[in-house]
Amino acid sequence: MLDGVENVKKEHVKIFALGGLDEIGKNMYVIEYKDEIVVIDAGLKFPEDDMPGVDYIIPDVSYLVAKKDKVKGIFLTHGHEDHIGSLPYIMKEINVPLYGEKLTLGLVRAKLEEAGLLRQAKLIPFSNRDQVRFKHLNVSCFRTNHSIPDSIGIVVDTPEGPIVHTGDFKFDFTPVGPKTDFAKIARLGKKGVLALLSDSTNSEREGYTGSEQKVGNALFDIFQQAQGRILFATFASNVYRLQQVVDAAVRYNRKIAVFGRSMEKVFQIGQELGYIRVPKGTFIEPDQVQRMPKHQVVIICTGSQGESMAALSRIARGQHRQIQLIPGDTVVFSSSPIPGNTLSVNRIIDQLFKLGAEVIYGNEFDIHASGHGSQEDMKLMLQLLKPKYFIPIHGEYRMLAKHKELAVQVGVKEKNCFVMENGDVLHINREEAFIGEKIPAEIILVDGHGIGDVGNIVLRDRMKLSDDGLIIIVMTIDMKRFKLLAGPDVISRGFIFVRESTDLIAETEGRVKKLVEQLLEQRVKSWANIKAQVIDDIAPFIYRKIQRRPMIIPIIMEVDKAKVEQEKETATSQTFKK
Repeated sequence: MLDGVENVKKEHVKIFALGGLDEIGKNMYVIEYKDEIVVIDAGLKFPEDDMPGVDYIIPDVSYLVAKKDKVKGIFLTHGHEDHIGSLPYIMKEINVPLYGEKLTLGLVRAKLEEAGLLRQAKLIPFSNRDQVRFKHLNVSCFRTNHSIPDSIGIVVDTPEGPIVHTGDFKFDFTPVGPKTDFAKIARLGKKGVLALLSDSTNSEREGYTGSEQKVGNALFDIFQQAQGRILFATFASNVYRLQQVVDAAVRYNRKIAVFGRSMEKVFQIGQELGYIRVPKGTFIEPDQVQRMPKHQVVIICTGSQGESMAALSRIARGQHRQIQLIPGDTVVFSSSPIPGNTLSVNRIIDQLFKLGAEVIYGNEFDIHASGHGSQEDMKLMLQLLKPKYFIPIHGEYRMLAKHKELAVQVGVKEKNCFVMENGDVLHINREEAFIGEKIPAEIILVDGHGIGDVGNIVLRDRMKLSDDGLIIIVMTIDMKRFKLLAGPDVISRGFIFVRESTDLIAETEGRVKKLVEQLLEQRVKSWANIKAQVIDDIAPFIYRKIQRRPMIIPIIMEVDKAKVEQEKETATSQTFKK
């Protein structure tokens, strides 16, 4: 076992993740050398089922805030939410330069403008022709293929050797947009790569990931065969897919209506920057859809992941104010469910079938090609770059472990592969590598405008409320005379239907009244003590009755009789004066 303290004294490069390990999303990786820190990506993650009321999950950047003078910038691999989504929150804590390709910065600019942070932000274009030089670290990039234009891998040259971050990638030999920069990747491998951080999302899939061009061919077939309206759902940021839908609509003389705020924004930014080309007259306003012949309409909307408030979900529930699904509509899901979203997506598909729609989904229709490389893509990247050290990133633990297996298969020494957790710090140089200290990398929950004010205790209470409901016990006490003046009254929410449980309510109120009067006879003055004894008595009583454990909240209102009489006299005298 290496002595951690002794090794830290040597010159090492530190590599760690603030998000993206043992999870899908929230990608944020850090490379630190001496007094310089380079950050790669700043994404968010959507909440899981056990996080009611939470909007987003973002990385803990307290380490970076404490060392913000050392942070040289955040380099963005592409414009997906799981790589740029936390910037509006993080930039409030640490305002550093943001580097990215044109479309990536366009999407970031819209986010920061909405958050009121654009004026003070420094957005710097960064492409595969550029190199950013700092005192110790130099940063460059290479072009990759993904499901969004302007995807890049990041190269951080350190005095100990280059560290490469692939970003999200696949090797698409017939891409819709520019090709992967194979030559540059191969040159990096020939030069010698110290460490590789590589996307693990599809490490469990054999073979190569399919080409985006196959999706375009499948879309043309769907548009040719559909007799009624077409509703097309995909990720708003899947710009290549959106262009393919536009091309199919133009070929088959259909007008396009766009639904969903994020979808509208991406179309606007994509057109302004030249990434989406739409002939004049192709778009129609949402209120024109109902007046158009059905075979001349395609609706592009959000909701491919079953999000409850997205356009497609509201259409499926019959709650959209502008669009009602009709028999003969064709609904296309051009995406794969993100882990955790499968049940929501299946529920929406079932609702659409019930309404008489033809629903096209699943891999057998070639309507979606993943933007992430499969096992052979990953092996090819490893063989091209030939890293000394390997750190699988962006994936749940089993995905990271499988990616490590693939690295060993193609020649990386097993002792040089590190499956890490968020916060683990890997120290490396040309001679050695070891995991040293652990830094804070907790999840930060965003709930409305609150950032980090919702923690495990609040979530536990929310889950308890959702499972078993709430009982509020209200009573009024004169603490000077130790007398119960009013109540107790039992109020139930999400626990039982009061009108059908009058006996249980009456028995509970009687039990509380007897207990409180006993405590007052004993001259118990502490409200906290009274409340605690009420909870301790009523909780097991309720469980014995109906085998449920609702949250119990006693509320005590104290009345000072002398104060009440004084307030009455004051009010009476003021009345007479008027």
